[in-house]
Amino acid sequence: MQDDPTTPIGSNEVDDRLPEDRNWVASTGIDRRGVLAGGAFAAGFAAACQPVAATTIKTSAEGITELSASVKAADGFAVPLFVAKPSGNKAAPVIVVVHEIFGVHEWIKDVCRRFAKAGYCAVAPDLFARHGDATKITDFTVLRDTIVSRASDAQVMADLDSTFAWAGKNGGDAKRQGITGFCWGGRVVWLYAAHSKALDAGVAFYGRVTGKPAPLQPTNPVDEVAKLNAPVLGQYGGKDKGIPVADLDVLKAKLKEPGKAPPSDITVYPEADHGFMADYRPSYNEAAAKAAWAATLDWFGKYVKG
Repeated sequence: MQDDPTTPIGSNEVDDRLPEDRNWVASTGIDRRGVLAGGAFAAGFAAACQPVAATTIKTSAEGITELSASVKAADGFAVPLFVAKPSGNKAAPVIVVVHEIFGVHEWIKDVCRRFAKAGYCAVAPDLFARHGDATKITDFTVLRDTIVSRASDAQVMADLDSTFAWAGKNGGDAKRQGITGFCWGGRVVWLYAAHSKALDAGVAFYGRVTGKPAPLQPTNPVDEVAKLNAPVLGQYGGKDKGIPVADLDVLKAKLKEPGKAPPSDITVYPEADHGFMADYRPSYNEAAAKAAWAATLDWFGKYVKG
């Protein structure tokens, strides 16, 4: 299922198959995986994501602190935040988690928990909140046209600046900053790395790198390479029809041009499709997800934790 407003969105059929290997705790910090056929937990997922697949991971909150907050953005709007961080008073490196088009639903919150388990202060801002609640909409066309398309790149960059500033005053180490995002959020990672001079690193998951510019989203990551201020690791699926490998090859070539810094890179998982990290969806690919999460922690460990 695609979740970028510039590409077609497919069906959301249920994948009821339970994976044979239900255990990848060591490299992830994830404590357990729930079999989720419904109930209160499933209700925390975006309406467009129902029903929730049985592969969905649930991370224990033991040893971490979760909270909901908000930050006053540059235009005065109160941007909602979900925060997960290690328990205790020590300031932790900050990772901002940028959501898919489905908003800050349970899966995004669980990604934050996973980062908290790994020693980070993870913050997920609702970058669509001005325009509506993306988690409540079931119609993809309505979601795209009334919410996603109205979130301008300028607004998103400013909101992310405000989010990092808030995190630095609320349990995070403002001198150590990373950002990650998925699909819609993956594109945002590339743009923010070109926008912020304070960012230490980014990891972009299957965000589009080319496409037809829109009035409020006029920029493509492939055109921003020369402006990157921080190293970005792009992680993509080889079977993603919406983001052809040929496009990734163009981006990778630009990243490798002589004199280009910082040292960004692209990894393609040949057997993975779009959304391969999303364990609540049929597109989930456990092998690729394991490898990509390990690579993510390595990347941030090198460039953010230091």
